[in-house]
Amino acid sequence: MSFIIYFALLLIIPLWAQSKVKKTYKKYSKVPTSSSLTGAEVARKILDDNGLYNVAVEEVRGKLSDHYDPRSKVVRLSSDNYHGRSAAGAAVAAHEVGHAIQDAQDYAFLRFRSALVPVASFGSNISIFLIIGGFLFGMMNLALLGIIFFAAAVLFQLVTLPVEFDASNRAMSQLVSTGIIRNDEERQTKKVLNAAAMTYVAAALVALAELIRFILMFTGMGEE
Repeated sequence: MSFIIYFALLLIIPLWAQSKVKKTYKKYSKVPTSSSLTGAEVARKILDDNGLYNVAVEEVRGKLSDHYDPRSKVVRLSSDNYHGRSAAGAAVAAHEVGHAIQDAQDYAFLRFRSALVPVASFGSNISIFLIIGGFLFGMMNLALLGIIFFAAAVLFQLVTLPVEFDASNRAMSQLVSTGIIRNDEERQTKKVLNAAAMTYVAAALVALAELIRFILMFTGMGEE
């Protein structure tokens, strides 16, 4: 029974976080900001105010596909946020610019996360096969190798948390200091940013729980 509850939680937590961010985004995508700037204009203004004239702002396909590309030095905003003049669009645009500012200032956690990308990507793709294969065939060294790779992927998820929270803090600071939002609009902007942050928290919790389970299984089989 506890096994079923465990996997139910692994499924429910991410779904709850995704549902929350979609619901919050939908609500505040209908709320205009006092400045009436589009997401693209918000991003451009904050970038220019911070001297990041070399960072471009582009439209990208998809829903909530917004991201900052540190290699190309481009803030990419989904169509709704690029053209929209909502509180949600302003919050998302400012958040992605927050990552651009982190990049320009050599933010330590961002650099660390970038360094983890190759091993975390490899680990997340192959670790589960190594772990399952190791447990099925009694090859504990193979299982241990899989757990190590999986741990690297989990570390990436954990390092992502301070990166995302810091970007949100920078976003709020920039939105207020540049006059893009008024003080009475801060609450709704924070709700959008906090909802988005919960998806990263949920992903980290699920990954960490899985890592602990694999470690317990490994130590349990090692004692047999």
